[in-house]
Amino acid sequence: MIKIGLRSSVLCLLISIILHNSTAKEWRGWRGNTRNGQVSGVDWPERLTSFDTGESNLQKLWRVELGPSYSGPIVSEELVFATETTNKKKEIVHALDRKSGKTVWKTHWIGSMKVPFFAVRNGSWIRSTPAYDGERLYVAGMRDVLVCLDVKSGQKLWVKDFMGELGTPLPRFGFVCSPLVNGQDLYVQAGASFAKLDKVTGEIQWRTLIDGGGMYGSAFSSPYMVGWEDQNQVIVQTRTRLAGVDSTDGQVHWSVEIPAFRGMNILTPTVDQNRIFTSTYRGGSFAFKVVSEAGKWRVEKTWDDPAQGYMSSPVIVDDHVYLHLRNQRLACFNLETGDKQWTSRQRFGQYMSLVTKDRKILALDERGILLLFRANPDQFEQIDQVRISEQPTWGHLAICGNEIFIRELQAISAYRWDGSTEVMDANNQEPYWDGVLDELSLWHKTLKAQEVKWAMDGTIFDESGTSVDPVGKLTTTWGQLKLTN
Repeated sequence: MIKIGLRSSVLCLLISIILHNSTAKEWRGWRGNTRNGQVSGVDWPERLTSFDTGESNLQKLWRVELGPSYSGPIVSEELVFATETTNKKKEIVHALDRKSGKTVWKTHWIGSMKVPFFAVRNGSWIRSTPAYDGERLYVAGMRDVLVCLDVKSGQKLWVKDFMGELGTPLPRFGFVCSPLVNGQDLYVQAGASFAKLDKVTGEIQWRTLIDGGGMYGSAFSSPYMVGWEDQNQVIVQTRTRLAGVDSTDGQVHWSVEIPAFRGMNILTPTVDQNRIFTSTYRGGSFAFKVVSEAGKWRVEKTWDDPAQGYMSSPVIVDDHVYLHLRNQRLACFNLETGDKQWTSRQRFGQYMSLVTKDRKILALDERGILLLFRANPDQFEQIDQVRISEQPTWGHLAICGNEIFIRELQAISAYRWDGSTEVMDANNQEPYWDGVLDELSLWHKTLKAQEVKWAMDGTIFDESGTSVDPVGKLTTTWGQLKLTN
């Protein structure tokens, strides 16, 4: 059994409190700051359009035309970063002013290629979504090149040419994996392997899960970091396997084969506690549980289903997986049992980027349509939709506070949506809460809906709650001394 200690939970809570105000207003990497589509910050509006007029509630702030790209936008407090491929020759990174969309800087390198004929309809332009750590931007070019840029100036700090350094083949579909930054380390599937780099110098620390690269190697999926048993593991899906890799030394603690037609394992595996969900092209959907016993790790398949995902990474809400399928419908699975709760009768586009907050799911359909769903396991429930672009929108959407950033195929746009609420200070600065905490509870896991109700009515404390007596504590003793002297 995987145990998550109270000390770790308290530390994570404190870190999340400290970072909330800054990171909730930024979008730092693939699928957001948590890399699982979970969004924090302001409340989302109930609709995307006015109930009375049917007009969009989205106010366009600016729009900048660019060359084609599938990279999702990266957003800092002041800048928006976007990539493009121009003239089938150059790969360019733009830093745009977040308020106006005006160019602050741009940099480029030569790096185009042509994907295989059967994939050419989806273009040969840059694909990977960059990663941002507050000081540097990490951008993957199609020809297996990783470039580190200074975010203030756009200066290249280092360039890692995996093919040139390692002698590995050109990935026939390009560099697709989006980098993961954790502390001083950077993780990515490149160079026909999964690799850890020093994020400051670009030096390779180790490589594992090595494959042949080229057409049938060179993975698509992006890594995800978890903390289990006081140990960080990186969940990695290669073209053929799902694995847990030690973030420190690269040891593969466990792995399992994931069937897919021609290794089309594309989406990012989604993790909830020690459960992992993934779905593949012509392979089906799979749920696994990772278990630690006597210091050894093993993985168990808990269920599978013939329903096939493809390129769209799912979200998990209250023990249920919401997945865009290869047949262009949406489906909901019970993550614990594998029961398929429903499949939508309605079909959508070929791809959707999905994010979620407060039991709502915001989806950007590649047809240029933004949709709002209710995360309802009992039935498919679409709340609203609005056309946001006449161009394809394959890039992952970014959402920061009440602003949404959309990468159209030939442009990037910024919107503010009405109806979202946020408490601001008198100078319209950082959000704050004007109130008093009467009681604070710390939990070692994410509570389910019923457990929240039990906590609110006091039921759960009768069995397992532990109160803290203020008598004799430093704060109360210091208060008494101040009162009496």
